[in-house]
Amino acid sequence: MEQKGSHLALGTENIRKLLLQYAIPSVIAMTAASLYNIIDSIFIGQGVGALAISGLAITFPLMNLAAAFGSLVGVGASALLSLRLGQKDYSTANTILGNVLVLNLILGSLYTVMVLLFLDPILMFFGASPDTLPYAHDFMLVITLGNVVTHMYFGLNALMRASGNPVRSMYATIFSVIINLALAPLFIFVFGWGIKGAALATVIAQTSMMLWQLFYFTDKSRSIHFRKGTFRLKSKIVRDSMSIGMAPFLMNVTASAIIILINQSLIRYGGDMAVGAYGIINRVAALFVMIVLGLNQGMQPIAGYNFGARQFDRVTSVLKLTIFIATGIVTLGFLLGEFFPHAVASVFTSDKELIDIAAPGLRIVMLVFPLVGFQMVASTFFQSIGMAGKAIFMSLTRQVLFLLPGLLIFPVFFGVKGVWYSMPVADTLSAMVAIYMLTVQYRKSILKQKSME
Repeated sequence: MEQKGSHLALGTENIRKLLLQYAIPSVIAMTAASLYNIIDSIFIGQGVGALAISGLAITFPLMNLAAAFGSLVGVGASALLSLRLGQKDYSTANTILGNVLVLNLILGSLYTVMVLLFLDPILMFFGASPDTLPYAHDFMLVITLGNVVTHMYFGLNALMRASGNPVRSMYATIFSVIINLALAPLFIFVFGWGIKGAALATVIAQTSMMLWQLFYFTDKSRSIHFRKGTFRLKSKIVRDSMSIGMAPFLMNVTASAIIILINQSLIRYGGDMAVGAYGIINRVAALFVMIVLGLNQGMQPIAGYNFGARQFDRVTSVLKLTIFIATGIVTLGFLLGEFFPHAVASVFTSDKELIDIAAPGLRIVMLVFPLVGFQMVASTFFQSIGMAGKAIFMSLTRQVLFLLPGLLIFPVFFGVKGVWYSMPVADTLSAMVAIYMLTVQYRKSILKQKSME
């Protein structure tokens, strides 16, 4: 049973031990979730067909948009919760929990209704062809019907982690993945439900874990739990949560717009198979990105708590350690993409045309991947300490300032390869911006405030 105040270790425990304690469960959970996405794509590719992978890739913008609304509430509220716990403001912390539940219900319901009303036109705008539209429609219909559950599941998981329970948060993700992986092949191969079966397995798994999370937060022995009166929305909590959560929200929204542009360019210059190749590349790159996100989730409550407690030496220590580990993680992705691209693509499909497009694309996209980890940590750091404006700007630099122009220019000259070239160029430039902003912030804020102690 959790002891009240267990989160106080965030301000006293050794930083290296603390980061491992918080990050390892998050990394395991995010890796498990990403591996599920990869295995799910393999099930779909091998059990339904190469065009089904292309149809799945068409749904990525809508999936990112759903994640955007989820992160607007969940990520922002979890960062705010860490700050309030660092300030020993337990009353507000519990109100944050109740408000998150209500906000997710409202936003999730609105999103579901809007998407269901215009599902096919949206997918066609995203780049679906007559051949891929049935697959994309079947998948998103089921996923969208379960969208409220998805919002609740991810939002409550973020608060569970931020309140000092990273291991239980990990369990929720891992059990969701296990249920998913057990049901998906059953629904696809045995029942013959195709891509719709894969989506149904996801919704059932998340529903199971959401019910467990709701039960967890009803335990009154915990310092953070549902209390009477905390479900009435408080304007300051809503405003502050959404302000902090605006960075990942805009990042996901712009990612959706970018993926739409990528799919449209790939359709124009390479057809449905090029879109399928991007689906494979996206899944592989996402594995390492998700691992870094898990690491960042471990850093977030540590940085947020100690920043709120004005222990700036600990803030600096956890930032440096996180950057070091993140860089090592994405470097592994770089090595995989550069030296084994054909082997990686072959795992997803036996279609030679699809493999021949995906393999060189993977090699180009991963070209400067070691820089990605640093940029991601820097953006999350600003979000963790409540500096929403800087986090928003950093979230948008890669997508809007650098990747968007590249996607508009490079394909004109290089075709499908131009789409791939735009990504490492954007990664390089956005990493340079991150280095500059983090250096300036360190000198003007962290060191300055340390000298005042």
